[in-house]
Amino acid sequence: MSITSVLIAMAIVGGTGIIIGILLGIAGEKFAVEVDEKEIAVRECLPGNNCGGCGFPGCDGLAAAIAKGEAPVNGCPVGGESCAAAISEIMGVDAGESIKMTAYVKCAGTCEKAKDNYDYVGPKDCKIAMNNPGGGAKACTYGCTGFGSCKEVCPFDAIDIIDGVAVVNPDKCKACGKCIAECPKHLIELVPADAVCHVKCSSKDKGVEVKKVCQAGCIGCGLCARNCPADAITVENNLAYIDQEKCTHCGLCKEKCPVKIIL
Repeated sequence: MSITSVLIAMAIVGGTGIIIGILLGIAGEKFAVEVDEKEIAVRECLPGNNCGGCGFPGCDGLAAAIAKGEAPVNGCPVGGESCAAAISEIMGVDAGESIKMTAYVKCAGTCEKAKDNYDYVGPKDCKIAMNNPGGGAKACTYGCTGFGSCKEVCPFDAIDIIDGVAVVNPDKCKACGKCIAECPKHLIELVPADAVCHVKCSSKDKGVEVKKVCQAGCIGCGLCARNCPADAITVENNLAYIDQEKCTHCGLCKEKCPVKIIL
């Protein structure tokens, strides 16, 4: 091969590289995505758990929404007040009051207190158990199956299965909401972490039917509601509900409850 041929080949390759480089540069300018510096700064403040508790697809989604003004600066339930304060400085807005929330399982039907209709044999999965007669072995159709599907999805190891019922550790819980979405019986809700009065039952059956299947169930007697000085309790569908915004934590409902289901 002659020197001339080599030089021609080198020129062609070099020229092609230059042309490609120019085209890539033009394409980069034309299709460049503008980077929002605030979005990057907000993302750095977020914890990175990507739990979805904020309602957005991970921390990147929340950061983008906050930067666009489509989500509050205290929208991360995991980061808490310190995270909200840091983001509020970036966005130049007031973080507002942040109330720590925690998940709470509304069932006290432990193995000792709740009856079973049969011995369940099958996968230890709450949703699968729901496909069996009565929604599982427990005689109370509203009761926790105790198989721990909520525990499996908790990214913070905040849930334990104790005596057949899921129990949330409020010190570990970050209120991401994954357990709420996972529970097939809808027994879990978010409550203020400092709340001291909870109705630990979800049964809507009449009192006489509740007593047949569980020693710890709410019987819907209404004594708690009638004695609440803050008018924070109502009884709907045979079940007492506490409005935590009205509750003054006086504890009178606990004293009056005949089955001691307000804990």
